[in-house]
Amino acid sequence: MSFMDPQTKEELQFTRNIGIMAHIDAGKTTTTERILYFTGKNYKVGEVHDGAATMDWMEQEQERGITITAAATTCAWKNHRINIIDTPGHVDFTIEVERSLRVLDGAIAVFDAVNGVEPQSETVWRQGDKYKVPRICFVNKMDRVGADYDMSVASIVEKLGANPIAMHLPIGAEENFKGFVDLLTNKAFVWHASDIDAKFEIEDVPSEYEDEAKTRRNQLIEKIIEFDDALMERYLGGEEIPVDDLKKTLRAATLKQKAFPVLCGASFKNKGVQQLLDAVIDFLPSPLDVPPMVGVDPEKPENQVECHADFEEPLVALAFKVASDPFAGSLTYLRVYSGTMGEGSYLLNSTSGKKERIGRIVKMHANSREDIKLLKAGDIGAAVGMKLTFTGNTLCDTKRPVRLEAIGFPVPVISMAIEAKSSADGDKLKAALERLSQEDPSFSVRIDPDSGQQLISGMGELHLDIITDRMDREFKLKVNKGAPQVSYKECILQKTKAEGKFIRQVPGAGQYGQCWIELQPRDRGAGFLFKNAFNDPKFPKTYIAAIEQGCKESMENGPVAGYQMMDIQATLLSATLHETDSEEVAYKIAASIAFREAARQANPQLMEPVAKIEIVVPDDFMGNVIADLNSRRGKVLSMAPRGNVQVVKGEVPLATMFGYSTDVRSISQGRATFTLEVSHYEILPPKIQTEILQKLGRI
Repeated sequence: MSFMDPQTKEELQFTRNIGIMAHIDAGKTTTTERILYFTGKNYKVGEVHDGAATMDWMEQEQERGITITAAATTCAWKNHRINIIDTPGHVDFTIEVERSLRVLDGAIAVFDAVNGVEPQSETVWRQGDKYKVPRICFVNKMDRVGADYDMSVASIVEKLGANPIAMHLPIGAEENFKGFVDLLTNKAFVWHASDIDAKFEIEDVPSEYEDEAKTRRNQLIEKIIEFDDALMERYLGGEEIPVDDLKKTLRAATLKQKAFPVLCGASFKNKGVQQLLDAVIDFLPSPLDVPPMVGVDPEKPENQVECHADFEEPLVALAFKVASDPFAGSLTYLRVYSGTMGEGSYLLNSTSGKKERIGRIVKMHANSREDIKLLKAGDIGAAVGMKLTFTGNTLCDTKRPVRLEAIGFPVPVISMAIEAKSSADGDKLKAALERLSQEDPSFSVRIDPDSGQQLISGMGELHLDIITDRMDREFKLKVNKGAPQVSYKECILQKTKAEGKFIRQVPGAGQYGQCWIELQPRDRGAGFLFKNAFNDPKFPKTYIAAIEQGCKESMENGPVAGYQMMDIQATLLSATLHETDSEEVAYKIAASIAFREAARQANPQLMEPVAKIEIVVPDDFMGNVIADLNSRRGKVLSMAPRGNVQVVKGEVPLATMFGYSTDVRSISQGRATFTLEVSHYEILPPKIQTEILQKLGRI
């Protein structure tokens, strides 16, 4: 038996499924490359800045020096198997973080020691909270000018509202960063060189750090014993608490997300990565440590089904990503929660109700593959050539149907018209867009009802740029692109109700459907909700489902300008039956008629995406930057000094921010930097709404 392939449920304690997440440029991929080297998975280090990072295997990633797609790999450390997913830091690819965290048991949050918690750090942290993922923190880049471990730890409290447990005391700083004191063991880990094979020495705490290390160690112990009353009694009784007991207690608190151990290092200089791996083993969960995944019976959604990490249970797996491979074809990434999945087996896709045959099964190492015979509970792997399974679908044993909660996808905020350069490539373009939208649920395609143009929508300019670049390289498809436009939405401000009636006389039986629908606005971001207030036992449930579907489809085309509607509750008040002519399709059409009529009467409004912005700018250019932000209808929410620069935080309509990177460089002589992240939708000012409707020819 190899620890790389657990044969019994108990051996799953030696497995870790972790993600590495952070703000862009905090050093996620560099940290992953060092992990792969030190665990023996790679024999040389691939550097991001050279375009040679193993985990950044796409041409677009290597050219830009950023991570675009979440890459999975497996390595080994101290008789443990570690499945790692390296996620993107750029906000345009937040879907990759979302679907990775959905299937992971733990995560490493990487922070830049100069900046601490940054805007995208907050986003990925919230995603970790959403899926209740235990995390450890790694304050990276301690060798950079301005690195500040204490500030970074404090920012985790201030900006994330978390409980960081500082495990290290840095030795030296910036270019003199040599290592750290491990406060639990009270030993110093010191590197006397920075090359990849440089060995660290475990030494006594340097004399100049003894007093501070003693103070901080006491603070650390006092924080840990708060999680265990028995331990606190022993400590207050004067007992020296063994390190193993402290680790055990901290591990339990970390698994419950009550504590987040914080380590430090400099991945690029090869310092602290081995200790980070030790912390993964010590503090992050195995598949046996996390609560069982809970799904529902597809036939009776009120019945919950627990899926335990047990090889003997019926299989349950979640498809969390679909990717195209130039050699293998379609790859469906899977997390197995219970049971085993073998080649040639037939499984039920409980999301679609269709059966799927499993062909080849592979373990992934970035874009290379290793054929295996089985995926077991606790495993992350991929199946080759699946045609009916997409992101968020559940696969299960036909004898025990289970449907897991689907993955939430962000709403696209920017659109662009696209067409093939040659009319002969029309079908080729359609096929390429269909494949890309299957891979990436945050990318969508639709036909504009007014212009007839094909519109692609995504999370930002970079996202759409990567999509069109992939069309050229992977599909050999040249396209004409329109200027990017923001994706507006529509909402209602009043409660209204309307009748919908559809009657059609056809030879034989006719078609009849009649219902009354009430619409009312919901809170921002609450989405669509359908309620049935018509509790007539004689009225078939299939007709109610058809009415709900009619309402959902009507949300796609709002009354103001044809944009998708959001944040609406639709309530079925009543409906009538015809003895012979009632049909599902007729009730669906009747519901659409009632919905559209009620929406027209409910004071509908256009909404625009609003982004959070953080600008780091020297004092000399502060006035210019703020004036420019105001001219874009932006609002400054706060200003705070950070060293010799100012950090400006605010909100600004996304529609006004195209080309901002060039403009802000111009007005700051290239010295200002910024991050932009779409936050929410707001109702457009009347003047701007009128201008948009005039452009669209709606008024």
